Amino acid sequence: MKLFQKLLLAPAALGLLAPVAANAADVNIAGLSQYGPSSASGRAAEQVTSITQFSDVQPTDWAYQALSNLIERYGCVAGYPNGTYRGNRAMTRYEAAALLNACLDRITEVTDELKRLMKEFERELAVLRGRVDGLEARVGELEATQFSTTTKLRGQSTFVLGALNFGGTNTTSRDLYNQRQGGTTFNYDVRLNFDTSFTGTDLLRTTLRTGNFSSSGFGNGRYPWQLEAAFQECTIGYDCENTLNVNRLFYRFNASKDIVLGVGGLIRQDDLLAMWPSVYPADSILDFFTRAGAPGAYSLNLGSGAGGWLKKGDWSLSASYIAATGNAGNPSGWGRDKGGIGTRYSNATGSVQLGYQKEQWGAAALYNYTTPFDYSQVYGGGATRAAAFVPAIADSTNSFALSAYWQPSNAGLVPSISAGWGWNSSNGFSASTLPNVSYLKPVFSNWKGNITSQSWSVGLQWDDVLVKGNELGMGVGQMTFITSGIDLPATDGNYAWEWWYKLQMTDNISVTPALFYQSRPYGAVSGRRSDNPTSTFSALGGLIKTTFKF
Repeated sequence: MKLFQKLLLAPAALGLLAPVAANAADVNIAGLSQYGPSSASGRAAEQVTSITQFSDVQPTDWAYQALSNLIERYGCVAGYPNGTYRGNRAMTRYEAAALLNACLDRITEVTDELKRLMKEFERELAVLRGRVDGLEARVGELEATQFSTTTKLRGQSTFVLGALNFGGTNTTSRDLYNQRQGGTTFNYDVRLNFDTSFTGTDLLRTTLRTGNFSSSGFGNGRYPWQLEAAFQECTIGYDCENTLNVNRLFYRFNASKDIVLGVGGLIRQDDLLAMWPSVYPADSILDFFTRAGAPGAYSLNLGSGAGGWLKKGDWSLSASYIAATGNAGNPSGWGRDKGGIGTRYSNATGSVQLGYQKEQWGAAALYNYTTPFDYSQVYGGGATRAAAFVPAIADSTNSFALSAYWQPSNAGLVPSISAGWGWNSSNGFSASTLPNVSYLKPVFSNWKGNITSQSWSVGLQWDDVLVKGNELGMGVGQMTFITSGIDLPATDGNYAWEWWYKLQMTDNISVTPALFYQSRPYGAVSGRRSDNPTSTFSALGGLIKTTFKF
C-alpha cells in the first residue's frame, strides 16, 4: 500500500478501532447513505464537489485544507441535506467505515489510471530514467574531479603574426625605426582568469598573464601602436618577457542592492566602472580604440586601489582611486622605486563617471585626476612622445571624456556605432623634473604654461558579415595630440585607422586578419630627428591574430 493511502486510512482506522460501542440509535442512517453506492443518475444529491458548498465550514477552521483536498482531489465527502457538514459532530464507526470505503474506491480509480498511463508511456519513461541515471553519474564524476567548488577557470591564448613598415619624407626616422622595429614577428599572449564567488554575488578575480611582446615591433606598452589593450600587460616600468605574472587580483562585492564595492592589490580602472561606454570590441587591434576615444580619462590605470559604483535604474555613478606604484615604499624620486599611496609619485588616478544605459544605447561622462605619471601609461596607445611625458612632469593632469554608443537590434547593413572625445589639461611644470632626454629638451623648453591635448575616435562593427558569427570592424580617430602650451615644430596630427575581419572558426577559435595605419606615430618629436622638422613620418602595420578561448 502506498504511503499516501496509509495516511488517508489512518484516521478512519483509528475510528474503527476505538473501543466505543455504537448502537443503532447512534448511527446516522442518512449520513451513511451519502457514502453508499451511487444511484443510476450518479452520487447522492448531497455529494459535494467544492468545500464552499458547506455553509458551516470556514477557512479559519483547523481542518479546512484537509477537507478541501478530500473533496476536490478525491470527491469522497458528502454533507447533510441542509448543506452543512457538522464538523464538530462525533463520527460513528459505521460512518467512518463508509467514508473510508468511498475514498479507497476513488483512490483505486486514480491508481488504475496511473497504471494505464505508465503502461502507455513505458518506453519514454525508460529513456528518461536512463538519462537521469547518466546525468547523475556525470555530476558525480565532475564533483569528484573539480579542483574547486567556488572557482571557475577561463583562459585565452593569442597568437599574433605581423610586421610594421615606416614611411614618409623623414628619412632619418623612417630608416631608424624600420631597422629597430620593422621585422616580421610571431608573438603570443596568455591569460588565465580564476573567478571565485563565495556568496554567489561577489567576485574574487585572480588573473595570470604572460607573453613575449616587449622585444617585438608592437612593443610592451612602450610604443603608441601597442595592440589590444596592451598585450602582455605588465606592472608599470617592468619587463615581463616570457614570465608568468599576476596581472589582476581584486575582490568585488555587493554592499547593498544598489551599491557594489571593490578593492585590490592589482585592480584596473575599468574593473570599478558600472558600465563601459562603448560596444566596439576590446579585442580589436590598436589599444587606442579600446579606450572610448579618451585615453587620458580612460587611462586603464592598473595598480593598488579601491572604488565602486551606485546604480539606480538606468543611471550609474562610479568612483575609484588607483595608484600604479602603490606597492612601493619610496614616496619620492624618479624611477621604478618611487611610489606610495597618496603621494606625489604614486602614479595615481582618481576617476568619477556618470553613466546612462538603455538596451540599445548608452552614454557616459568621466573625469579623471592624474598625479605626475611616468612614461606613457596615461596616454597609452595614443600618445605622441611629447604628450607621453606631459603628465610625468606636470604637478597634475585633469582629463575629461564624453563617450556613447548605439547598436541595432538585429544584425544587418547598419553597424553598431561607438564614439568618444577626450580633453586633458596638464599644469604646474618644473624644469627640474624634466627627464634627461635630449630630443625632449628642445620641445619642452618653449612651453607656454599649461599644456592641453585632445583625442577622439569612432568605431563601427558589423555582425554576421558573409557568414553568421563573423564580424567586420573599422576604427578611426586622432590619438592624444597636443593642442596648446608648446610651440610644436610640426603638426601633431597623430591620426589612426584600423580595419579587421574576424572569422569565427568554432565556438572557441577565431582568426582575425587586420591592417592599421598611423599618420604620425611620434607626433612633433619625430621631426626633431631630421633636419626638416616639418617632414612626414608614418607607420603601416598588418597582422593575423588567432585567439583560442577555453
